[in-house]
Amino acid sequence: MSTAASNIPPSITIYRGWKDYGKHVWSPFVVKLEARLRFAGIKYTVDAGSPKTAPRGKIPYIEYSEHSTASRGDVTQLSDSTMIIKKLSDWNVIPDFNAELTPAVKAQDMALQALLEDKLYFYHTWERWTQNYYTMRDHVFHALPYPVRLLVGMMVYRSTVATLHGQGTGRFTPEEITAFRQEIWVAVNDLLIASRSKSERAKPNEPFWVLGGDSPTEADATLFGFIVSVLLCTAAPDSQKVVRGFPTVLAYADRIHDKYFPDYEKWKV
Repeated sequence: MSTAASNIPPSITIYRGWKDYGKHVWSPFVVKLEARLRFAGIKYTVDAGSPKTAPRGKIPYIEYSEHSTASRGDVTQLSDSTMIIKKLSDWNVIPDFNAELTPAVKAQDMALQALLEDKLYFYHTWERWTQNYYTMRDHVFHALPYPVRLLVGMMVYRSTVATLHGQGTGRFTPEEITAFRQEIWVAVNDLLIASRSKSERAKPNEPFWVLGGDSPTEADATLFGFIVSVLLCTAAPDSQKVVRGFPTVLAYADRIHDKYFPDYEKWKV
């Protein structure tokens, strides 16, 4: 499947869990996917969707067809933000941002994505679902009638606690998790300070990229997603305080938002 030879643009709908047109959502993986498409200049539409209709039971997922005029039978569903990006790259819908990286830089990019998605994500999940449960429940399940929300929320809470215990995060104390989370954001801030210093001389006030290159890599979409998610999520007050304490991290997200998401509301300063 490829759209490389066609002059008709593809049709892509991202199902984000919430419609909220003109706004970022709380999921870092949704924001990551939207950023990745916008970095590549690909247009898309958004809708709410549901994990019940997602191919892997996960948000986000997309419906894709090679042509915007395609019939319903020509639509392909894809889920998991990383797999969606890989498939669209394989189909030449979006460029492979990491194709020209050296092996060392490519490994750094993969390592940073893993640090965020396989470590930081679970620290954030712990904060949202165990420390700020009611805020998280009422946001995620706002569309459900209150009695149903209580039942579904408790089911998700128990499942999440079990997952966190099995994954390992749930076995640490709150103080240890807080320290782990802080350590990651300090490391991210240090990377961004170095890349901003390099970029400012050539392109002041333009976006700068986490690995210090002239253009984004896959890690930039992921990092932007995690920063925006924290800045918006009212169920993550401690993480939000940490991120807001790093002016360079905020500048990184601000500049990307202003250039690539001018039609979206921005988080409150």
